[in-house]
Amino acid sequence: MSGKLLKRLILSLLTFVAIARIFLSLGNSLDEPQVQSRLELYQANLVLHAAELDALEDTELSDSSATFIGNKPLETAEQQYQNAKNAVRDNLTKLETQLERLSLSADDIEQLEAAIAKESEFIDEIDLKLGIIQAREGKTQTALSTWDNLILKESEIDISQTAIILKNLWGRSPDLSENLISQISVSLNGWFNYAAIEQFYQLQNNDSALSSLRAQEQKIASKAFFKLALISGLPVLAGVSGFIFLIFLLGQLFLQKEKAILLVNNTLAWQTPWDWEIVWQVLIVGFFFIGQIILPLLIGILGLKIGEYTIRYQAVYVLITYLLMAVAGLSVLYFSIKSFFPLPKDWFQFKFASNWPLWGFGGYLIAVPLVILISLINQQFWQGQGGSNPLLFLALQAQDRVALAIFFFTACIAAPIFEEILFRGFLLPSLTRYFPVWGAIFASSFLFAIAHLSLSEVLPLTMLGIVLAVVYTRSRNLLASMLVHCLWNTGTLFSLFILGSGVN
Repeated sequence: MSGKLLKRLILSLLTFVAIARIFLSLGNSLDEPQVQSRLELYQANLVLHAAELDALEDTELSDSSATFIGNKPLETAEQQYQNAKNAVRDNLTKLETQLERLSLSADDIEQLEAAIAKESEFIDEIDLKLGIIQAREGKTQTALSTWDNLILKESEIDISQTAIILKNLWGRSPDLSENLISQISVSLNGWFNYAAIEQFYQLQNNDSALSSLRAQEQKIASKAFFKLALISGLPVLAGVSGFIFLIFLLGQLFLQKEKAILLVNNTLAWQTPWDWEIVWQVLIVGFFFIGQIILPLLIGILGLKIGEYTIRYQAVYVLITYLLMAVAGLSVLYFSIKSFFPLPKDWFQFKFASNWPLWGFGGYLIAVPLVILISLINQQFWQGQGGSNPLLFLALQAQDRVALAIFFFTACIAAPIFEEILFRGFLLPSLTRYFPVWGAIFASSFLFAIAHLSLSEVLPLTMLGIVLAVVYTRSRNLLASMLVHCLWNTGTLFSLFILGSGVN
């Protein structure tokens, strides 16, 4: 057997294993919740805080504030919590169905049981807070019934005890012992903690404590309103600016045709000295096989369980594993194309003395309205399921500055460098040997989206990949697409940090 034939045989085997793993991961993501469902609950907490702001009673401010908090914040929050509960319940049903399979290993059973327990506890937490929202809306009997269900089903002890406390606070015979406040503060956070303690002081007729509590809440409410303005206003501003810029570019395309910005280097393909086998090798071995097979296998052998670490150690873990994948992937890329050095012009260009910042910022502005539009359409299909990048869940919970800095470096520095070199710097130009430039753009963008292994993110990430690819093909500068990628991930992390900070 010749060396070339053996190499292809090995590549075919690795391809089969990698593709099987990819399909398995995509299939598993089908039953996983999106981060969007959690984001809505975090945002609901901010809205509930902001709605307590006394300044909102002013007519002029009230009219403008409706953009951020809505006209009926309590009703909206109740609906959001109910929707989240339904989504978690659906996921719980799927997990219980999986547990009934006879062919599961002991490890699979343990993981499923842990996931079921976690989802069941999350439903109970939602019901606990749902009852408070209902009570504040004046639906006292509904709230009492919600808490009764938690008590009767003997939920996790802290949740069950908190349900009893809340039932007493809004019931007919409340317990007004002072230690209730410490119990409430341990069990509830954010606006829900405030609402329960306010009810306690009202029942005590403790005007002094009530006044102090409300004054403190006014400061929190003011910050919450500002945060809502940031996470709602900045995307809207970027989206509107991007839409206007897009209209300008399309108008210029119509008027100037071949001289338009969008048609710069439109059909100019790269001179690709290698064939499809090198592309195949780099993509399968350098990215999918190492990232999805080798690293998870090593982590499994080492017995590392990320969920048991603190958020700071989880951030370090994510960074180290990503850097290992990036170094391995870039090494495979280097040794795969080393024999073709020196490369033809335009390959892996980093032109610092050029207009790459304009391409980068312009590409980001265009990406915002396009990706948001695709995401809104996409949500109608997945209804809160389909999975999300696990880094988003971690970043949402991270209020540790060191952890946030590590997450920022991973998502906004390391990821743009590695992924742009691989997908835009190598894959896209390589595909122009077999496809027209526009075909290479779509193919590389779709593979970029698939590489993130979340079904619900395939369409939005494909659109983002198209923008990144257009920026790169027009600018011929990896710095430009890296800047777009960095800005996009920075905006996402910033929003997650703001939302996560609103739970306290």
